[in-house]
Amino acid sequence: MLNANSGNDNYSIGARSAGMGNASVSLSDVWSAHQNQAGLGFVRNISCGAYYENKFLLKELGLKACVAAIPVKGGTFGIEFSNFGYSLYSENKYSVSFAKAFGDKFSIGIAMDYLNTKIAEGYGSKGVAAAEIGLQAKPLKGLTIGVHVFNPTHTKFVDYNNERVPTIFRLGGNYNFSDKVILAIETEKDISQKAIFKAGVEYKVVKEFYLRAGICTNPTLNSFGFGMNLKNFKIDFSTNCHQTLGFSPQFGLTYVFSK
Repeated sequence: MLNANSGNDNYSIGARSAGMGNASVSLSDVWSAHQNQAGLGFVRNISCGAYYENKFLLKELGLKACVAAIPVKGGTFGIEFSNFGYSLYSENKYSVSFAKAFGDKFSIGIAMDYLNTKIAEGYGSKGVAAAEIGLQAKPLKGLTIGVHVFNPTHTKFVDYNNERVPTIFRLGGNYNFSDKVILAIETEKDISQKAIFKAGVEYKVVKEFYLRAGICTNPTLNSFGFGMNLKNFKIDFSTNCHQTLGFSPQFGLTYVFSK
């Protein structure tokens, strides 16, 4: 069964995490600008990324995004733009975030979002502001814990039927068993939906090549993918599979500027 949710969901983005069942709340890279802004606090280099997902191989369900992380004195700024849909219906997210790390063990991040839905044929568009807050902590060597809340104020989207932007809580962690293996787990709860459990693993085959696999529930999705590091470029490909609706391939490209 596939849940039917209201518009302006905080869709998962990032091909690396997609290959790991979207267990991303405790990861730290440029994609933290969307997944958990606290992760930006541990990003040391200016980075940017682009992402595309073709949900269930339908062009009308395309999800596109671009992100950037800009470290400055005192913290790291993040920028995100994402678009879901097509010419007759689309959802857009514009986000600016900031994260600050306190040493190498703890980071907090916040984001301010503008969410906009457009419907063609005379229906027009509607936009609202929302917020996000996240934390990451590293209490033990190799262990990272992440907490993230999207739209904690439960912002109303339209008066009709009291429709509101979803409020989503996420809690999870990852553990580095070695410099080759990372295991990530996460639970996600939309206050109006059943909880989702996610788990994924990343295995570094060699320095330049990674394999990934994961699973999530409600609905059940199996995922797998791979990543390649080519000097400053990182290329990630993944796909997940719904038993009824089929495959949703994802592609991500990241560039990390040298200091």
